[in-house]
Amino acid sequence: MAPVLSKHQKIGIALSLSVVLPRKKSKRRYWVKNWLQKRNKLCHMNIMKELEVDDLRNFLRMDIDSFEELLAMVTPTIEKQDTLMRNAISARERLTATLRFLVSGQSYEDLKFSTIISPQLMSIMIPERCRAIYECLKHYIKMPSSEAEWKNTAKMFEDKWNFSHCLGAMDGKHVAVEKPPGSGSSFYNYKDFFSVVLFAVVNANYEFIYVHTGTNGSVSDGGVIQHTRFYEKLMTGQLNLPRASSLPDTNIIVPYTFVGDSAFALNRHVMKPYPFRNINHEKRIFNYRLSRARRVVENAFGILAARFRIFRRKISVNIENVDAIVLACCALHNYLRTKSDTYITDSCVDSENTNDLTFRPGDWRSESCELVSLMHRNEKQRNDEGNNVRNKFMAYFNGQGSVPFQENMLQVI
Repeated sequence: MAPVLSKHQKIGIALSLSVVLPRKKSKRRYWVKNWLQKRNKLCHMNIMKELEVDDLRNFLRMDIDSFEELLAMVTPTIEKQDTLMRNAISARERLTATLRFLVSGQSYEDLKFSTIISPQLMSIMIPERCRAIYECLKHYIKMPSSEAEWKNTAKMFEDKWNFSHCLGAMDGKHVAVEKPPGSGSSFYNYKDFFSVVLFAVVNANYEFIYVHTGTNGSVSDGGVIQHTRFYEKLMTGQLNLPRASSLPDTNIIVPYTFVGDSAFALNRHVMKPYPFRNINHEKRIFNYRLSRARRVVENAFGILAARFRIFRRKISVNIENVDAIVLACCALHNYLRTKSDTYITDSCVDSENTNDLTFRPGDWRSESCELVSLMHRNEKQRNDEGNNVRNKFMAYFNGQGSVPFQENMLQVI
């Protein structure tokens, strides 16, 4: 008589006798899309060969000689080796894609259709290339290191902008960024968007001599400068500034100073405008003369945003890579300012005609961008030493240091 099997025993026997069918293989996906493998045929490198001189300047914001020189500098850092699996993207393609990202303001998704490079690769490649550009060009952003060099800088301000003892014009801008994940309100500024702050000092030729970026946008605008090494060295006397000396053709002794707008605190080395409430004529003259010198930093930022349209939108990259992008643009600005006569044209920047008493705003002022000025602060914190120096400049500009056009230009500006 056959043994009686339980229900569970019967199920076990049935499973052991069943036929195990082979697993259906999933369709293999290619690791690179077919059209991306046709980079040599489809990418914008072929178009570059056909571009005329002016078109190439618009495409890369530089002429071919400047591009080739830059390429030679960065190639040892950015060049990759071919592998058995595929050929590496050439240094020329990598640099061109990076420059197009900076000058066009396109996203990685948009840029992939002209570079024929995947957005995933560009998100790694472009920040690396920006760091390489800055490392190769950072010597173009050079702060004077000796009294003689500082005096040469001051002489340029006196000759070009009629402001004696001026060592540089300084300002800060909020650079709009996408909200960093998990950052809360750390980068949220008073203008109701997320940003990092770019602080800069500019010489009389619209060139950056100092840049600092990375301060999160929630920091008070008046305190931005205090997060920089420039301010630390300025306050501790480590910048090797020239000693205080007399203004031209006078016995008025004043220190050498930097000029800024009302966002900064007044002190003996930082001049800012007088408050506009209840202002008298002499103070208006001082404000005009200071504004004339300070305008170079406004124009430098304006040209930066006009030439590198990455600043026309929120920079949508990992927050750790924003500084590399901003610093690369600043270094390229100085590099091209030095190499190209057409990088900054007369129409680009603000211009005064002191003969017919007219003022023409620079072309950049009519273009929108995401560089937002620091908020002006009030004068609650009075600095007596700084105010005394400012009063001396005011007396000078209304006396021996006056210029023939200043009275009439007050009605124009």
